[in-house]
Amino acid sequence: MSGSPALVLRLVASAYSVAEKAGSIVRQVLHSGDLGIVEKTGANDLQTLADRLAQQSICASLSRRFPKITIIGEEELLFEDVKEELIENGQADDILQKSCPEGYKGLKEEELVVWVDPLDGTKEYTEGLLDNVTVLIGIAYGGRAIAGVINQPFYNYQVGAGAVLGRTMWGMAGIGAFGFQLQEVPGDQRIVTTTRSHSNKVVTDCVDAMEPHEVIRVGGAGNKIIQLVEGKASAYVFASQGCKKWDTCAPEAILHAAGGKLTDMFGNSYCYDANVKHMNSAGVLATLRNHDYYVSRVPQSVLQALKSD
Repeated sequence: MSGSPALVLRLVASAYSVAEKAGSIVRQVLHSGDLGIVEKTGANDLQTLADRLAQQSICASLSRRFPKITIIGEEELLFEDVKEELIENGQADDILQKSCPEGYKGLKEEELVVWVDPLDGTKEYTEGLLDNVTVLIGIAYGGRAIAGVINQPFYNYQVGAGAVLGRTMWGMAGIGAFGFQLQEVPGDQRIVTTTRSHSNKVVTDCVDAMEPHEVIRVGGAGNKIIQLVEGKASAYVFASQGCKKWDTCAPEAILHAAGGKLTDMFGNSYCYDANVKHMNSAGVLATLRNHDYYVSRVPQSVLQALKSD
């Protein structure tokens, strides 16, 4: 390959290594036995030491290498001196070797917005549901999620002693999605994945309207998108305001790179510009296939309840 890799590829390659570092921090905090839990807005909205340290690591590492990008993280942290041990300088070589799509070759740092959820599925993390936990780094340009990295810190944890923990997947529009085996639910099955801890009547009514053969209730937006691309679920249906842009940017980019789609419950795309509100007020609907079918099944009563967007 002639010349230096495009900026956006270098950013994705750095995000990959940074996500792996954050995943190892998340594991270390759990193994220390002191999670440092604080409630943000209530018992279903928690923050742990792992959230704080992982976000410091991600934001400091990326901003040091790419000082002009905009980084928006879930946790409200003061930008203080970050310990050098939290900094990750590596880049994934295989990503640097990819051919950058023509439309992204000339992107500048100041045109890119990075959305960070340092520990998606915090409640599940505190409860030992470790397969629900992910680290999410999404990259947006022109309001669209164009690339994303998902690290699963505890992938393989149920295998037992000696298992190698953790895996990282990534995707970029025009290149593809990597780090997992793409599978689909059999065509005659509708399996819906939805929230386990933020349900209400509107959420339940919307799930029921899909006429699912099975409903899976698990934590973490990143985890639910992984279920879609690995053939465990056909649709991720969440007709509520719980999700934020940092929950969906990275998963949307990977899902889109794999041929899927993520929208609000009206079928409209979310915007990931730096100045947008953080809440995904009109819910989340994500599929690997047949997106229009699921949009068409959303009841009018649910759309009325979500019209605040």
